[in-house]
Amino acid sequence: MTTLSCKVTSVEAITDTVYRVRLIPAAAFSFRAGQYLMVVMDERDKRPFSLASTPMEKDIIELHIGASDLNLYAMAVMDRIKNDRQITVDMPHGDAWLREESGRPIILIAGGTGFSYARSILLTALAENPDRDIAIYWGGRELMHLYDLDELDALAVKHPNLKVIPVVEQPAEGWQGRSGTVLTAVMQDFASLHEHDIYIAGRFEMAKIARERFCSERGALEDRMFGDAFAFI
Repeated sequence: MTTLSCKVTSVEAITDTVYRVRLIPAAAFSFRAGQYLMVVMDERDKRPFSLASTPMEKDIIELHIGASDLNLYAMAVMDRIKNDRQITVDMPHGDAWLREESGRPIILIAGGTGFSYARSILLTALAENPDRDIAIYWGGRELMHLYDLDELDALAVKHPNLKVIPVVEQPAEGWQGRSGTVLTAVMQDFASLHEHDIYIAGRFEMAKIARERFCSERGALEDRMFGDAFAFI
């Protein structure tokens, strides 16, 4: 692990509850796509956030932080970022990184700011193997919470092998896309998941249900399912 002092270069409010934060570390760093860092609040208080940037970006780190009055844990981190313009991070962490040696089709599943995890893997996988089949399912309560859909749509135009499936839990009138949950959408689209590598970022209960249903009902291989939650459930 490496402890890095990082200068905050930009803070962008993407939605009413999500911030895009860019950092410049004071020293060299490395990680694998899909890993996370810990923001060091004090010696005994370290808080995890997925890296939204890729290992190919050697000078900058991007985080997507969901913070509001209902999430004081993350809001305290945002207050420090805004006020101090500098934070200390401990990285890298996590075993749910992109398995670069695999040529199997990829399914990425993300809820909310779990997209940051999926984004790092997606961009890295496309750079390393542009022809690899990838489907990304991104779920949010409302369409506004899928804050980087334009970036994904642009990537899908450039890469015909990439399928982008936004899923909205509470769709507004006129929404023509998928609604409900991302797990239901995946189950509807795939009769078998046996040949896929599956990466998932979301709440523990979502990851648990995904592992149970995908393996028992769609033939997914448990050792080809990756997510930080699986270390705890």
